[in-house]
Amino acid sequence: MQYSSLVERIAGESVSAWDIHYAACAAQARGEDVIVLSIGDPDFATDADICEAAIRGLIDGDTHYTPVTGRLELREAIAAKQQRLAGIPLTAEHVTLVAGAQNGLYATAMCLFEAGDEVLVPEPMYLTYSASIQASGATLIPIPQPSSGDFRLTAEALAELVTPRTRGIALATPNNPTGNIYNAAELAAVAALAQEHDLWVLSDEVYGQLTYEQPHHSIAALPGMAERTVLINSLSKSHAMTGWRVGWVAGPKTLIGHLDNLLLCMLYGLPGFIQSAALKALELDEQIVSKARALFRRRRGLVVQGLADVPLLRCKIPEAGMFMLLDIRGTGLTSQQFAWGLFEHGGVSVLDAEAFGASCRGFVRLSFTVGDEALSEACKRIAAYVASLSVAIEISS
Repeated sequence: MQYSSLVERIAGESVSAWDIHYAACAAQARGEDVIVLSIGDPDFATDADICEAAIRGLIDGDTHYTPVTGRLELREAIAAKQQRLAGIPLTAEHVTLVAGAQNGLYATAMCLFEAGDEVLVPEPMYLTYSASIQASGATLIPIPQPSSGDFRLTAEALAELVTPRTRGIALATPNNPTGNIYNAAELAAVAALAQEHDLWVLSDEVYGQLTYEQPHHSIAALPGMAERTVLINSLSKSHAMTGWRVGWVAGPKTLIGHLDNLLLCMLYGLPGFIQSAALKALELDEQIVSKARALFRRRRGLVVQGLADVPLLRCKIPEAGMFMLLDIRGTGLTSQQFAWGLFEHGGVSVLDAEAFGASCRGFVRLSFTVGDEALSEACKRIAAYVASLSVAIEISS
């Protein structure tokens, strides 16, 4: 039997990057002593008031079809929130609900790009970007952001890759896995290029509220950018609602109309009781997010302190989010070798960060998604594993 070419476009090496996470979860399910730091799923439960809103909806019989783009009250709340975050005027007509930011990225790409198009994406990039964008038929063109430059984007790197086939730029700020927040110069470079070449900009801002020393700024707020920027956001990380699958796309009204047509044939609207929970989450917004922000910031400090004196390792301190990159090049191992060795000998799972792009060769990514005690223990195990490598290096030399 034959399959369409789509199956090739949505496959790739990034898919296998999750193998270590699946292995760790399976080991944990068997009762083995494993600390899972390989996924960005907050370890704390969704706020009780948010859950109660969903329960009330179920009890009241809110189990029927809903508008494809989401209920008006919820879209109005999202527009108000996104207007505060991005600093641009938005109404419910600029918003559609989607089943998480991932669904939003895929659906948007399907409406904007097609075969023959090229989409520029700074890398390191999230693992599913390649499949989500290339599912449309477009070709993803990675923009290197080397570790030697602290994974920062430059105007030169952008301009070098633009061709007559370029149709868009997709960026995530704050970034996963680096934790970098795009600064004013970087956003200005993207905006200038987008306007010069009439490009779409897809701005993934799911970590925009989980920032630390400096605030997040949206490219949509720059002059001339609102009409060509598509904002993608969700409640998954900021409100500990990963399993609820609540996200949104905010952009020009015409695009929202096209997304309405696409979502009609692929999603047909989110459950009403889920939307009630989302509305409650937006009502409690900063009250919920501030707790998560403080928690992840404290855990960031815990990891930095726990690994500060470990030879052969260097922490890249993130400006936002719930992840940290570890530079393991001093060990002489590849990222994949280090990740699997740590899991097999130390009982800690981290991700091979090279899966996020060649710029991350020699790095692994760990998450702050376990309790303080487990996170401290994980740091001890990482230190012990690196110490064993140090002994091996000394013997071999």
